[in-house]
Amino acid sequence: MAFSATSLAAGAGLPLHGDRPMVIINNLRSVSALLLGIALMMVGSGALSTLLGLRMAVSGAPSWQVGMVMTMYFAGIVIGATYAQKLIAAVGHIRAFAAFGSLVSAAALAHALHYDPWYWAGLRMLFGFCAVGMFMCSESWLAERSDNTTRGQIFALYQVAIYLSQGAGQFLINIPDSSGFLILAITSVLMSLAIVPVAVTRVQAPPLPKPVRFRFVKLWETSPTGMTTAFASGLMLGAIYGLGPLFAQRVGLETSQVANFMGAVIIGGLVLQWPIGRISDSIDRRTVMLGVALATAFTCLALLGKGVQHGNGLLALAALFGGLSFTLYPLAVAYTNDYLEADDLVPASGGLIMAYGLGAAVGPAAASWAMDGLGPDGLFQFCGAVAGLTAAFIALRMSQRDAPAMADQGDFTAMPRTTQVIYEIDPRCEDEPEDAGAAEPAADGAGDGNRTHV
Repeated sequence: MAFSATSLAAGAGLPLHGDRPMVIINNLRSVSALLLGIALMMVGSGALSTLLGLRMAVSGAPSWQVGMVMTMYFAGIVIGATYAQKLIAAVGHIRAFAAFGSLVSAAALAHALHYDPWYWAGLRMLFGFCAVGMFMCSESWLAERSDNTTRGQIFALYQVAIYLSQGAGQFLINIPDSSGFLILAITSVLMSLAIVPVAVTRVQAPPLPKPVRFRFVKLWETSPTGMTTAFASGLMLGAIYGLGPLFAQRVGLETSQVANFMGAVIIGGLVLQWPIGRISDSIDRRTVMLGVALATAFTCLALLGKGVQHGNGLLALAALFGGLSFTLYPLAVAYTNDYLEADDLVPASGGLIMAYGLGAAVGPAAASWAMDGLGPDGLFQFCGAVAGLTAAFIALRMSQRDAPAMADQGDFTAMPRTTQVIYEIDPRCEDEPEDAGAAEPAADGAGDGNRTHV
């Protein structure tokens, strides 16, 4: 792939600080174990989600049941974003990470014990809750090891690790598994192995930042467009993650083709973020958001073609859909940030990630109703309708509010949709220059102490 962490960071306008190459290398090396752990988790998680959706589809489960099971995963994420932090604060990062990792490993394997939609729904909620806890632990460690010279590289590496690992995990479903147990066992093993790099890391566990989130009313008053676009992005991506395998199976794709389809959507979501983001930095960002929303709607229409669904064009359009739809959320964050003071960036981002999470929790259930009434094409009809309505709302807001001055418009940064903690190393939240060199990384790996606190 043409991307590298350095090119992503440089493309975002981040200084690489060539006068401190060894410090950068040492800091990046110090987070390699954390990145490996999260990569293993995402490989297993990506495979499990697609596998469960595919197995329910093959078993003949109605769309609403599949949507309900997948919705519970995102519901667990929303609940975990609020309550997992309390457990981490109570027992510490390493113990909490080990506990969360053990639970997701057990939950993955427990799917093999009994097939019942309500039982699987409970396991998916548990999985989502624990996944958020693992993200929080990992991201707070990454924040502890980053400073103004390395946050861009660390941020980009983290993003690449998430997307590529989740995309690669799709192909685990190609493993022959007549027993129905082998792939679940492999995903469970991956979740267990994800604990090891973090458990043996020498990085001192940092304190979690105090959870501060914009009230939705204040977030709406600040940027109705940003909040609406974040929610709409959640609706579409929650539906695709949850029901994409069901769609692929019902249009007649083989298991290997289902893996290719989902892999194309996820990896495509990484490829287009940088070029679209660069364009949005130079013009009214809402114009780019409007164009992306409209292009997403037209891509959904193209995906309804029967010839497309049974040809190579399906993968190209799936990758295009992923590249467009995955970009809407970071565009919403960047646009909202254009109206904020530096001290409000992290709290507002927490509100946007919650808006996205709520959309993702609703998306699978809502799209399943569309599939029940319209057949498998209902998935992309739903996504196309959401994208079209989002475009209409953006156009309405453009007629009611002037764009911020270009001098006040910040840089676009491709954002993962994990937890609020990751925004602690958002390159747009850099410390002031006078503080940037105040603390060198500690020789014992205890962290540089140079974090952004909001």
